[in-house]
Amino acid sequence: MDRRQFIKKSTLLSIGGLLIPSTFLSACRKETLFEDINYDGKVIIIGAGAAGLYAAYILKSKGIDCQILEASTNYGGRLAKLTGFANFPIDLGAQWLHGKNNILGDLIKKSKTKITLDDSKLKYWFNNQLVNSLPQNTDIFEGDELPDISYQDYALQKGLGNEYKYIVENIAGDQGAAASRLSVFGNNLDEENWNSGDDDFKFQETFFDLIDTQIASQITDKILLNTIITKIDYSQSEIIITDSNNNIFNANKVIITVPITVLKSGDIQFIPALANEKTTAFSKIGMDAGMKVFLKFSNKFFDQNIIGGEICAAYADESIGKIQNDNILLAFIMGEQAEYLTTLGSDAAITAALLQELDRMYNGQASTSFIASHVQNWTTNPFVKGAYSYSTVGMGDARKIATQSVSKKLYFAGEAMNTNGHHQTVHGAIETGYREVINILNDIKK
Repeated sequence: MDRRQFIKKSTLLSIGGLLIPSTFLSACRKETLFEDINYDGKVIIIGAGAAGLYAAYILKSKGIDCQILEASTNYGGRLAKLTGFANFPIDLGAQWLHGKNNILGDLIKKSKTKITLDDSKLKYWFNNQLVNSLPQNTDIFEGDELPDISYQDYALQKGLGNEYKYIVENIAGDQGAAASRLSVFGNNLDEENWNSGDDDFKFQETFFDLIDTQIASQITDKILLNTIITKIDYSQSEIIITDSNNNIFNANKVIITVPITVLKSGDIQFIPALANEKTTAFSKIGMDAGMKVFLKFSNKFFDQNIIGGEICAAYADESIGKIQNDNILLAFIMGEQAEYLTTLGSDAAITAALLQELDRMYNGQASTSFIASHVQNWTTNPFVKGAYSYSTVGMGDARKIATQSVSKKLYFAGEAMNTNGHHQTVHGAIETGYREVINILNDIKK
């Protein structure tokens, strides 16, 4: 299931066993980052997702006092693992490695983690039948001088009629967005900056296992779970952080890695309030509803990938790359489709809607062979509230503004804060955690 349409050859530097894009080092010299540094202050990280975990991993390796405060009962953020549903482990969150020219690619090689190229074949649900190809070219969202309008509007301009509605919804959904909200210009610009590689890989075990064993396991002593941060007061020399139980934490630097939806919702109060330019930038970065539903069947009646469904625009065979072979079909649901299914109110109702659609595609075989389902609705998770970030119409340079540090005290990381085209990805989130450690070290040196 290819997500990336563009590929640029990257210039990468290998430092300390990690592949680091050379752009990371534009603001600091190699020796500045990796020489011994004496700092008796404390860094607190808000959020134990990939960015927060990696930031703590690097800070601990530098001997800097740090702590991660995580709102939920588990670390990992939008990485999570499901066992017992199938005879192989399942990623409830991120599951594809998008290219190997990044920090994680190097980590996978060194840890000998087993991954498989996902070159699965596509089938299209088009005009109420499954077909191998489409009458018209849908590869229209690439090129120069593209307009800053939605995928939906641009598709209509280019002559893709209503029969292509859910094909286009799949293309936008791959970017975590509804076709009515994703910017053609913005997303094309993002893709041109992409330098991680154009192949997608699946894990024999899970993506969560890689992060857990290679990063999180090294810093479990630094993670405090069930700690919902409600206020960050950076008005004095020492930053005062308050959680929902009125517990107080003190820090000299804070790295904020929560999803953009949390920043947009105002769940965390900043004292003094962040500048209007900053909060406006938050509001312009998109992040839509998203869910994954795993459907277990007694036989494999389905194709490897089916795109274009009205209820779910993207189905994928979950067993690809796994050792065992239970018949698990993933419904990968984004944007308005995820919003609709969320309104149904129960996992049973969501499952029924998907089975009804699959029955239309496969002449009733879904219902007759259905065994069980597991619904992971990231939209209703109060500490995530959606899928992953994307470029909205009129977004401009919002990401660059959003990621700028405040008063050399507050630093912003997480996939939505990636400005080199790698947002939406785990390796993109990790890059931002690394970047903000660089920024902190630079500010300490000044």
